[in-house]
Amino acid sequence: MQTNARDRLITALDVPSADEALALVERLGDAVSFYKIGMELVYGGGGLAVAERLVTAGKKVFLDLKLHDIPNTVERATAQVAQLGVHLLTVHGYPQTMRAAHAGRAGSGLKLLAVTVMTSYDDADLAAAGYAEGVAETVRRRAGQARDIGIDGLILSPHEAAAMRAALGPSMLLVTPGVRPAGSAVGDQKRVMTPGEAIRAGADHLVVGRPVTAASDPRAAAEAIVAEISANLTA
Repeated sequence: MQTNARDRLITALDVPSADEALALVERLGDAVSFYKIGMELVYGGGGLAVAERLVTAGKKVFLDLKLHDIPNTVERATAQVAQLGVHLLTVHGYPQTMRAAHAGRAGSGLKLLAVTVMTSYDDADLAAAGYAEGVAETVRRRAGQARDIGIDGLILSPHEAAAMRAALGPSMLLVTPGVRPAGSAVGDQKRVMTPGEAIRAGADHLVVGRPVTAASDPRAAAEAIVAEISANLTA
């Protein structure tokens, strides 16, 4: 489990252009050591180049692409991502997809995270999509499958972190979106906690976007979250 409080914060570069992403990185400076690059920036053009620049600059990068396709495509795509030198990659938590990604990253230092249930979903959303089980049981099932396949960690809401930490032990990385500092807007998230609550629940990394990137002073916002993480690591 990570012990460096700064490394536990992953700041989401959910912006439409490489120029905006790099401007944010410059503004945040050494307050942030770990960045998430997702679909918006990749599809907007330049996202993978930004990832490579960050890696070269000594930052850690979480490439949040949520891969899910036929096994051959997932395996080959994962092998391509592994060449970028990024630290983390997400795939959807379906057994075929996870096995293919596991094969594709063979021989690399890339760590894989399985998406269990999106933090914008609740039990009603899963029922509407045709799932027979609610959030807690779906997360539990996918977490066990990910562990058995050899996936390094999970994407899950902080509400499931404590149960999964108890079930899976300390070696499985638990990465939690749906983290909002006290008083922040929840937005489209449905299963949220504050940074301190998420750390106490057993999360290794917290993914935070708008509360940092949309703040009037992003660096100060990031530093405040790191301080809250640090206080709860030693509490």
